[in-house]
Amino acid sequence: MLRNFLRTLAIGMTNSRRRFKIISASVTGLTHLNNNLPCQDYCRHRRGKNLVAVLSDGAGSAKYGRIGARVLCNKLCDILADADFSGIEDEIKKAIETARQILTIHRLNGPQNETGLDSFAATVVGVVYNHNKGIFFHIGDGAALSLHDDYFRASRPENGCCSCETFFFTQKYWKSSLRFTRFANAEAIFLMSDGVTSFAFQPDFQDIEHRFILPIHNFLSAEKNTLKASRALFNTLSASKAQHLNPDDKTLMWIKVS
Repeated sequence: MLRNFLRTLAIGMTNSRRRFKIISASVTGLTHLNNNLPCQDYCRHRRGKNLVAVLSDGAGSAKYGRIGARVLCNKLCDILADADFSGIEDEIKKAIETARQILTIHRLNGPQNETGLDSFAATVVGVVYNHNKGIFFHIGDGAALSLHDDYFRASRPENGCCSCETFFFTQKYWKSSLRFTRFANAEAIFLMSDGVTSFAFQPDFQDIEHRFILPIHNFLSAEKNTLKASRALFNTLSASKAQHLNPDDKTLMWIKVS
């Protein structure tokens, strides 16, 4: 179980005078467990003028995918926490480009240039929230959704020509794969890696899977013990049925806005 991990984050006040309760859990998928490999997912959040939460899934085919995921999440959080929300799309692009530049000269990048970025390939899905306004930014096959009183907004997975193909922030034309989705007045926000999307959405991704999303949201909202809440989320993702239905690494981050 050391290869699986969870994070618990208590309720706190942000500079934008919003309160957030954040719970996340990551589970190593069977594919990696069977090959004695660690989870390639990474997630982080940071609070400043904005709340920033980011989840990145290192490509299984990339030798240093988890390093790429970690560098990207850390740089996005560090730069965007106090960024000007009125120009947030440009700020997100600059932050991703900064992460690419760091990896270009990383000690594990053999060529020490952009051709070596493939070794750090990772998808990304994240959110920046300021007062009552939010924006999802997204490259690849993860997913995000915001819950509202009687509807939801989603940033859905994006694959290439084949279902097993996706897009990474390390690709040369990454900007053409970067998508933005704006929303406002969210009750809760979900970020998830592709190992969770098949549980969270209907097969056509046009609707959420209510039997998965709503029980998780209701339980995490009601549970005051954050450690118990995190363990429950971890147990849900690591259940035998979930692991066999989808053997990929699984990360889910839930954010309650109040």
